[in-house]
Amino acid sequence: MAISAHERPPAPSTPPRWASDDRRWTESQTEPSIGNLISEIGADLSHLVRDEIELAKAEIKQESTKAGKAVGMLGGAGYAGHLALLLGSLTIVFALAHVMDIAWAALIVTAVWAVAGAILYVNGRKQLRTVNLKPEQTVEAVKEDVRWARHPIS
Repeated sequence: MAISAHERPPAPSTPPRWASDDRRWTESQTEPSIGNLISEIGADLSHLVRDEIELAKAEIKQESTKAGKAVGMLGGAGYAGHLALLLGSLTIVFALAHVMDIAWAALIVTAVWAVAGAILYVNGRKQLRTVNLKPEQTVEAVKEDVRWARHPIS
């Protein structure tokens, strides 16, 4: 059974949110007190700091993921290089032993795998250098916030 608009009790007039904060504040005044303004500034500043921290966390997580992938590649390259060096070298050394002395064959194979390892190391190192763990967006946002706090009108 629905209640019509004329049967509903009048909605209680809720006091403004600042009424409980400052007893001197009345509905006839048009400006909040300094205490209320400072309280709002504190709440806004707290919210701003939380947002900046969340941004920094997101940036660091993104860069850490990039670093983890690069380190994983380096580890994989090392493991693959080790297996290839061990098993492939033996095969090639024994194959070359039919053409030359086994010692020279082993030296040639070792030099080839050393070059391959150096190439993998250089590429992994180059990729790892592209990782930037400094949260650039957060630093810029904080600098902008500081500039605004110093000169809020401009």
